[in-house]
Amino acid sequence: MDHLTRLNVFRSEAAAYDRALRRAADGGRDSPPVPSCPGWTLADLAGHLGSVQRYLTHVLRGRHTEPPDPTDPALYALPEDPAVRAAWPRQDATPYRGPVPAELLDWSAEAARTLVRTLEELGPDVPVWSWSAERTSGFWTRTQTVEQAVHRWDAESVTADPAPFDPAFATDAVAQTFEVMVPARRRWNPAPPGTGERYRFRRADGPGSWTVEFTGDEVRLEPGGTGPVAVEAAGTASDLTLFLWQRLPAAGLEVTGDPALLDRWFTLVPPA
Repeated sequence: MDHLTRLNVFRSEAAAYDRALRRAADGGRDSPPVPSCPGWTLADLAGHLGSVQRYLTHVLRGRHTEPPDPTDPALYALPEDPAVRAAWPRQDATPYRGPVPAELLDWSAEAARTLVRTLEELGPDVPVWSWSAERTSGFWTRTQTVEQAVHRWDAESVTADPAPFDPAFATDAVAQTFEVMVPARRRWNPAPPGTGERYRFRRADGPGSWTVEFTGDEVRLEPGGTGPVAVEAAGTASDLTLFLWQRLPAAGLEVTGDPALLDRWFTLVPPA
């Protein structure tokens, strides 16, 4: 999936996310919990993603090669409205349960629009800081498109059955999980060394499979691999993405082999 195609997905997912937030906020009622994000309310979700997007816009526009101080409130362009500032994510991670200010939703929507515009202006090859070995604007386009889509699904889950992801996008999201997120999550959180566990994840709605092996601290990815594995999980590209992001249980997939090993996946790959 190329840079412009990802940006088109980003725009579509951001618009759907904004609609879901506003529907769930329901004219200022108390911020409802987000079922797929334990401990978060709708306001927390809006504040989290909007903050990430505004922080990255600052990184990209400044072409920073080192991470700016994330505690600097000037990076986030928060409205002066005390109600919005009260709903902004707090350091103690206490859920915000009051009414969702409309200004917070406006701030959130503009954060996504500004990030997309910035990524479009820069193109995929501008060197910038990232937490990955790949330090380009294109890295952030791919990563943030996935994050926007997953949180759209979260927002829709508050009031309705969330829509699945586009298959082509979801296939890229699965690959991004294995290529980028799996090694990162093992660095960020305590994870046991692998003992040769081999997994295969296979699309049921089109071509595509990924074999992943854990050996010591190394993660080996074999796209399209055909060797023996201890467990295989098959599903649509959308369902595979949702499982890997802990939004869908393994029961939602077709599992062959040792199901206990599939349960171990999130021990080997701790959640972010």
